Amino acid sequence: MSGCYCGNSISFQDCCEPYIKGIKNAPTAEVLMRSRYSAFATGAADYLVNTTHISKRRFHNKRDILAWSQANKWLKLEVLASTETTVTFKAYYLDQNLKAQVHYEHSTFKLENGKWFYVDGEY
Repeated sequence: MSGCYCGNSISFQDCCEPYIKGIKNAPTAEVLMRSRYSAFATGAADYLVNTTHISKRRFHNKRDILAWSQANKWLKLEVLASTETTVTFKAYYLDQNLKAQVHYEHSTFKLENGKWFYVDGEY
């Protein structure tokens, strides 16, 4: 694969993987969102749970996240807009029936103790 799952031209190992492995913290909301997309693409459910804001974690079951990430084939991420605390994006994927899908979301993020967290999104 050339480039990272998140759409950046650099490799996954040099882009999102250090965030997913906990080696580095995402410096911006957009970088966190991109790394979360890569986590869906690679089935890194722990990272998805750990980067969800603590106030919202009860709504995100690790088993369900893992099942959803593995049931789909993740094709492409398109970031449409981002501010310091929000990211609007489209995630393209094939569902379990190999039907093309687009997940459109305006996500909100929060910086706490030097770490970014996903709070919620409007679909």
